[in-house]
Amino acid sequence: MKTQIEIMRGDITQMAVDAIVNAANTTLLGGGGVDGAIHRAAGPELVAECAGLGGCETGDARITGGYRLAARHVIHTVGPVWRGGAKGEPDLLRSAYRRCFEVAAENGLASIAFPAISCGVYGYPMRDAALIALSAARETTGHNPELERVIFVLYNDEAAQTYRDAAAALKMELG
Repeated sequence: MKTQIEIMRGDITQMAVDAIVNAANTTLLGGGGVDGAIHRAAGPELVAECAGLGGCETGDARITGGYRLAARHVIHTVGPVWRGGAKGEPDLLRSAYRRCFEVAAENGLASIAFPAISCGVYGYPMRDAALIALSAARETTGHNPELERVIFVLYNDEAAQTYRDAAAALKMELG
């Protein structure tokens, strides 16, 4: 079965999928932007579980329950802070996406929804991040036959269009 890759504008906290991805900080204890929204929607049980994980390094990922979310799980990943692109940011962002897909495969997940990791307060340029995210999704589809849907859930029309333009540049077929 071919994995369906989708791009949409929406609220990731409302996605009824196996896992949503949280653009977390290294503590995993909540923050601003997507991270704060996910923690608020999931409830205090998410913070309690995250507190026992010992944090997460940039480019890595951890999985927890989804608690009060429509998603069964949250995969927390830490993307890089943009410092101009010469400090390993592209490799760290690729690693964050790769690790999310690995965690999804390890847990037998069929559907996963991503925000634009590192594009908020971490300042990563949206188009560059979209190319990395979509390339990672395309690469993983052949290695994880259980994965049926990958959804990029963007917070506004401009971000969603940037992802669609990046998909077109990569000659990707979207579902």
